Amino acid sequence: MYIPPHFEEPSREIIFDLIRANPLGTLVHRGPTGLDANHVPFVLLNEERAEGVLHAHVARANPIWKEVRDGDEVLAIFTAGDAYVSPSWYPSKHEFKKQVPTWNYMVAHAHGRITVHDDERYVRGIVARLTRHHEARLPKPWRMTDSPKDYIDAMIKAVVGIEIEITRLTGKSKLSQNREMRDRRNAGEVLISRGEQLIGEAMIAATRKPESR
Repeated sequence: MYIPPHFEEPSREIIFDLIRANPLGTLVHRGPTGLDANHVPFVLLNEERAEGVLHAHVARANPIWKEVRDGDEVLAIFTAGDAYVSPSWYPSKHEFKKQVPTWNYMVAHAHGRITVHDDERYVRGIVARLTRHHEARLPKPWRMTDSPKDYIDAMIKAVVGIEIEITRLTGKSKLSQNREMRDRRNAGEVLISRGEQLIGEAMIAATRKPESR
């Protein structure tokens, strides 16, 4: 991923937060016919190793777990949000006429080595973690024990676990940091007024950071 210095996210913890808040990753691997991508919800654990470990499961019918070998390099991409930015939203555009449209976004790339776990205990643990995490935000959380045991057992057998040991983590927050402060603030406010709060608020928050960013 191309990352100009002013768009680089240097904080590992901020990148971890992005992944945890946006766990549906795009998992890219090289299969027998070339590059392929799958969209998979991940659990990120960083107590196992400082760089972090991603855990997930895929359908047994998905060929990815047969196409990769333990130790193969893969890439998981996580996106927090994105938004189109019009040059008309930059005050400086009306003075100098030297602005063009752009697209802002926040992403994280996790490069790592994959391991396949065709193991019921591993899969059950990952399914339980995913369930607890996402159901916790609901007023009446669903639990695996809410369904018949034989049904859950069958569902567990229908998936295969995967683990990715992260070897390189990069983050990019493209929030118009290369523009004037007034342009960044105004464009962020326009996005918020249009209902695109995530990127708009991130742009305004970035104006409060040191200009060296």
